Amino acid sequence: MTKSEIIFLDGPHSRLKELKFTFETMWELVKGFRALHFIGPCITVFGSARFREDHPYYQLTREASAAFAKLGFTILTGGGPGLMEAANRGAKDVNGKSVGCNIELPKEQLPNKYLDKWVSVKHFFLRKILLVKYSFAFVVMPGGYGTMDEYFEALTLIQTRKIENFPVIIFGKEYHKELLQHIELMRQNDTIGQNDNRLFLVTDDIEEAVALIKEKSIKQYGLKPKNPVKPFKWLFEHD
Repeated sequence: MTKSEIIFLDGPHSRLKELKFTFETMWELVKGFRALHFIGPCITVFGSARFREDHPYYQLTREASAAFAKLGFTILTGGGPGLMEAANRGAKDVNGKSVGCNIELPKEQLPNKYLDKWVSVKHFFLRKILLVKYSFAFVVMPGGYGTMDEYFEALTLIQTRKIENFPVIIFGKEYHKELLQHIELMRQNDTIGQNDNRLFLVTDDIEEAVALIKEKSIKQYGLKPKNPVKPFKWLFEHD
């Protein structure tokens, strides 16, 4: 077969479709930034949408999020059910701020009822940008593909210094046992740095997590109470 006989697969869309997608994505991102501009420093909680209210992980997530909200952080989640709901509910238990970045799916995922504010987006990559942008710590609860995607996204950004060295906390030692073994395997094979396993804390102790956040988020970045920023009415902003 000669080069002239090779038939390439049809890949890119038309220029008009690509341009349309670019502008739709840009508008969705701007819409998200505007909606979340006043939510303040956040702790983002990642976790499965599939655990029900009577599951121990639901209760753990609710209690941990309440403790983080007491520190003055807004609790930010993917806005859906399961452990996302538990985290937002924990914030509301102590009159903390509760915000969600909901994803629009073919099988509709509705924002949970414990949100003060939420924004809905069409694409997961935009959702991850918003979940990372406002956070001073990332908390990983038991979950599936989506949770692992979000966890490794945050970890990669910290490892490559695309964002600051924010605390990453994994709850559920037993659930994540094999994952931690695989991370150790990566370290032994030099596919991650020898100290990259120190980029996160593994614990089931809420107080230990609170202590790390106080040291590595509040103290390290000089966070302190301040007067809220007022919205610009001429930009149609709302607090």
